[in-house]
Amino acid sequence: MSRAVAALVVLLAAGLAAALGLAMLDLPEPAVRLPARVAAKLGDSGVDHPVTAVLLNFRAYDTLLEVAVLLLALVGVLALARPHAARAAAPAHPLLQTLARLVAPLMVLVAGYLLWIGAHAPGGAFQAGAVLAAAGVLLRLAGLLPAWAQPGLLLRGGLALGLLVFVAVAVAVLGQGSLLQYPPAAAGGLILLIEAGLTLSIGLTLAGLYLAGTEVEP
Repeated sequence: MSRAVAALVVLLAAGLAAALGLAMLDLPEPAVRLPARVAAKLGDSGVDHPVTAVLLNFRAYDTLLEVAVLLLALVGVLALARPHAARAAAPAHPLLQTLARLVAPLMVLVAGYLLWIGAHAPGGAFQAGAVLAAAGVLLRLAGLLPAWAQPGLLLRGGLALGLLVFVAVAVAVLGQGSLLQYPPAAAGGLILLIEAGLTLSIGLTLAGLYLAGTEVEP
């Protein structure tokens, strides 16, 4: 690339950045105060934390689609994996293996805590699932967990559990009005049920992106 072209690209990028900055400064006042509306409906959401209320109640459609996209991403990775990729990891240092054996159960407990506390404080299924996935990656790095080749029936069920539970709850509450509109009296229990399934599925999916990805064809 010549210097003239590089200078032109820099100028165009700077002009675009300046235009976006000016547009942000000139934004009008929002017509709707979303935090106030969420706070007003929080009592009917079944949970006490506004983020959980939005993700699993008020905007549950978005979360349902996010889970589906995450699962599809893993399906794509598994489709590229080698047919005979399920082999044990290279032996790790005994100290790392001992540490992994000690830490992994604690990470499972932390994930359970994050799942439970999500109704009242920062936490929830995505955070809990990420901790479970980190435990799986740690066990893989320590040579205690093999890579994935073709997930068996039980593993496939775990991967799909969160999405299936989410869809089942959505269908079950259709009689109450519309899709994913929970009855206020049962909202808390339904959200906890959904998040429990999502925790397992998200943990397995995120771990699978690494456990299968380590054996993907170049």
